[in-house]
Amino acid sequence: MYQQYREGWLEVISGCMFAGKRIKVLEYAKKKIAVFKPKIDNRYSEECVVSHAGSSVKSFNISKAREIFDYIDDSYDVIAIDEVQFFDEEIVQICDYFADRGKRVMAALSCICPYCATRCCRQW
Repeated sequence: MYQQYREGWLEVISGCMFAGKRIKVLEYAKKKIAVFKPKIDNRYSEECVVSHAGSSVKSFNISKAREIFDYIDDSYDVIAIDEVQFFDEEIVQICDYFADRGKRVMAALSCICPYCATRCCRQW
């Protein structure tokens, strides 16, 4: 039986702080990629996603998930969203929307450490 597959997919990159989530996003900087981050995340830069190791890539800073539509056109291969947990609930439908249309969607989020129940533990 012949089955046709779609090209797009959603990739969730999760881990504690210093786990290398941003490094994974930065690996795709050679493709036509749009990187988004929440406006509230201004720790290292207002206009870039910056890894703890110092690598960076230009990003669009947005307040609401829906603003992603203002920047994306058919020329982009990858849509990367850093600190996705800080966006409103509509981010889930938006990620699905782009994946269903053949885009690779990368969503990076910090998770809670199973050992100490904080966001900053590096034990695992």
